[in-house]
Amino acid sequence: MQDPYELLGVSKTASADDIRKAYRRLAKKHHPDLNPGDKAAEAKFKEISAAHDLLSDADKRRRFDAGEIDATGQEVPPRGYWREHATGPGAERYYRTGTSEDFADLGGVFSEMFGARGGFGRGFAGGGSLSFTLAVPFLIAARGGRQRVGLPDGRSLEIDIPEGATDRQTLRLKGQGLPDPNGGPAGDAYVELHIEPHAFFERRDSNIHMELPVTLNEAVLGGKVRVPTIGGAVMLTVPAGSNAGSTLRLKGRGVLDRKSGVRGDQYVKLRVVLPDQPDEALKAFLEGWQAGKAYDPRHDMERFT
Repeated sequence: MQDPYELLGVSKTASADDIRKAYRRLAKKHHPDLNPGDKAAEAKFKEISAAHDLLSDADKRRRFDAGEIDATGQEVPPRGYWREHATGPGAERYYRTGTSEDFADLGGVFSEMFGARGGFGRGFAGGGSLSFTLAVPFLIAARGGRQRVGLPDGRSLEIDIPEGATDRQTLRLKGQGLPDPNGGPAGDAYVELHIEPHAFFERRDSNIHMELPVTLNEAVLGGKVRVPTIGGAVMLTVPAGSNAGSTLRLKGRGVLDRKSGVRGDQYVKLRVVLPDQPDEALKAFLEGWQAGKAYDPRHDMERFT
């Protein structure tokens, strides 16, 4: 995998906010929803998502910078690590459940859906546990749904993603871990959810935020416009005289908070968009209007300089 800093186009001294902004900019450009059928864009989106996953986690970033893990999040063992543990006392307790090469042999299903990361067996009675990461589309996490994944032993499994699932939430799959070689119960699998970004929705707690392009007519004259939400499109009334940056609220159109049982809201920030092609009639109108209606929207800025 390419260096995560290079993938996001940031320096190694970039702040967390710089990393987040770079990721969102690239995610919007390469998101599969905006590039249907474009395999190259889909692959790029997965790469930048993995890079952001690593660099947005302060501990992972520190360990990567220190050379303790690689760009995929895998441990980088020090020299002699395996020999020390494989031949020392209690060596029978250490065993890998798989490697990235093993996952690739399963047709890529496992490596695409999970973080291509095997867990380690633990020393207790019964089977060993497995730990995986699972990339979850934004809307499935918000609405809830099911995802079928392939396990290293060839089995496929449908995972229930709860409505309102959060990033890095861990699900326990009872009995889906390693079998016990002595005939006891199988271990459990622990799946850490990594929520993919959406093309225009952004989640903040249980609220959804988005920017909505509107025409000059809609901003000046007002009217009803169709707005996407996680539950489907609804009609929103834009008040006459709305400015770019004005934010409107759609009550109860956010994500379900599973702890409180209350659904958040959706906040719609208006962005006035002019026609792609020059409009001579609009230009002529504004030239005539400006002559007698001059105003300065920046007059207050001089107080802060």
